[in-house]
Amino acid sequence: MAWARDEGGAAVLEILVQPRASRTRAVGEHDGRLKIQLAAPPVDGAANAALVEFLAAALGVRRADVELLRGETGRRKTVRVAGITAAAAVAALAS
Repeated sequence: MAWARDEGGAAVLEILVQPRASRTRAVGEHDGRLKIQLAAPPVDGAANAALVEFLAAALGVRRADVELLRGETGRRKTVRVAGITAAAAVAALAS
């Protein structure tokens, strides 16, 4: 997938978030990135926290293993997930 790659023993994911959705879920690929709808509003880092929590739960890793590399304040984010391969991340999130 274009939105997932392996880098230094971790998976790096290119994500497009849609805050204030009806529920939190991955909805598929959009514009070369994985689109994730978040129920949280984009206020005081709530959407970023919800994204980290969702990815950790969906990928079966600790929240501390999910690191936001780029896109702190934007909808386009780059996330590094330690302890998982890009292929495993794709399998878990694309289903």
